[in-house]
Amino acid sequence: MEKHLHIVAFNVPLPANYGGVIDVFYRLKALAEHGVRIHLHCFDYGRGPAAELERWCEEVHYYRRDMSPLRMLDRRPFIVASRHSEELVQRLMADRYPILLEGLHCCLLLEDERLLRDRLVMVRAHNIEADYYGELAAAERRIGKRLYLKMEAHKLRRYEPVLRKADAVLAISAADRKGLEAMGCGKVLLSSGMHPFGEVTSRMGRGDYALYHGNLAVAENYHAVEYLLDKVFEGSQVRLVVAGKEPPAWLRERVEGMENVELVDSPDDATMQRLVAEAQVCVMVTGQATGLKLKLLNSLYAGRFCLVNSAMVAGTGLEGLCTVADTPEGMRSVLEALMHKDFTEELLQERRRLLQPFSPQQAVQPILDLL
Repeated sequence: MEKHLHIVAFNVPLPANYGGVIDVFYRLKALAEHGVRIHLHCFDYGRGPAAELERWCEEVHYYRRDMSPLRMLDRRPFIVASRHSEELVQRLMADRYPILLEGLHCCLLLEDERLLRDRLVMVRAHNIEADYYGELAAAERRIGKRLYLKMEAHKLRRYEPVLRKADAVLAISAADRKGLEAMGCGKVLLSSGMHPFGEVTSRMGRGDYALYHGNLAVAENYHAVEYLLDKVFEGSQVRLVVAGKEPPAWLRERVEGMENVELVDSPDDATMQRLVAEAQVCVMVTGQATGLKLKLLNSLYAGRFCLVNSAMVAGTGLEGLCTVADTPEGMRSVLEALMHKDFTEELLQERRRLLQPFSPQQAVQPILDLL
């Protein structure tokens, strides 16, 4: 019997060039490869149609996200209130196929009892969103943006219990699973972050630089870079490459004054993967112990050594695959040691073994079981 599934995505998932849409795209691709017939619905606010999606989906529909500032006056969070379409509702009501809502962003649909009757409705929780937005607010420098994020975090805290209406919620980490269960969600299943890596491809031997990579337009990431530049790499002999989308002007200026630091501005995917593969150490720090950082999975599957702080691996189950240090002195010491260490066949085999629960096949299985 053929299996059909409606997927409602918060954004157009191609190009798959940041964490959230990477998770969405590789999940729908994996489901399609298992024979599930995907009916994809995307809220679009600038990306536009992506023809490649039609390769994996039975049909693809696009809906305009309402970015009017008036949506901020809604009692619901802006990320939710701005994603509504009666056209989408009518399409979903034309059959009783199961629905997967990608993120709390799309959960306005959980308020419509017509859609919930006699069908399976699942939600992929990309984060505990109230926590995530609260920490974004704490990291934000711009006053206006910080106020918006604080207000959004408050609304999200009140709104997030709508997830109880779903038949199942898919948590991205063990820590998030506990948080969702504490919120009162009935069936919470663990489904790790999706990614494009079928196998671990870490290279043997050594590289000659450390790498930080991430979306540099996001406050969480540029604060991480600032910490590394000021506390870890200032005066160091270790070469650091910083690579990511849309670095702010202050970061460009800061890097220009450091002989051992190179900035790669908005690299394409092939360049980014080459940088990960050739690095000796991928260095990742965060102040936000939320969700599962897909760049961490990327680095473990395709890179050599990973040096992280505790928040980067909290609740992920990946701490055994990384070297953890929480002080600048500790990071510098570990970094110096790792730069002189070969990545060996034994380390590769151990990584392959420990990463099995994080494979795309394992991550998509809970959805297949529900269908």
